[in-house]
Amino acid sequence: QVQLVESGGGLVQPGHSLNLSCTASISTFMLGYMGWYRQAPGKQRELVASITTGHITNYADSVKGRFTISKDNAKRTMYLQMSNLNIQDTAIYYCNARLRANEWWGQGTQVTVSS
Repeated sequence: QVQLVESGGGLVQPGHSLNLSCTASISTFMLGYMGWYRQAPGKQRELVASITTGHITNYADSVKGRFTISKDNAKRTMYLQMSNLNIQDTAIYYCNARLRANEWWGQGTQVTVSS
C-alpha cells in the first residue's frame, strides 16, 4: 500500500500563485506514473497534469502555460506549481500514483480561488 499526502492548498485571489506538494511513502522513482487531478463541485474528476518516470509531462489544455508539474525523487515528492489562477481552478486537488496494475489516491487538498 502506498500512502500519498498532499499539502499546499488554500485560498488565493485570482491572478495569484499556489504550489501543491504530494509526498509518497515510497520512492517516486519507482512509480511509473504520477498525476494531479481535480474535482470541482458538481463536476467529474479530471486530469490536471501528469509526469512519468522519464519526466515526460502532460497537461490539460485549460492549465497549459500556467501550471508546471515536477517531482523530486530524492524527496519522494511531486509538485504542482500553479500560477495566474482563476476562479475556474477552484477544486479539490488529488494526487494519483500508479505502479503496474496498482493505483493510489491522496486525500485531496482544497484550492479556492476567490476575490
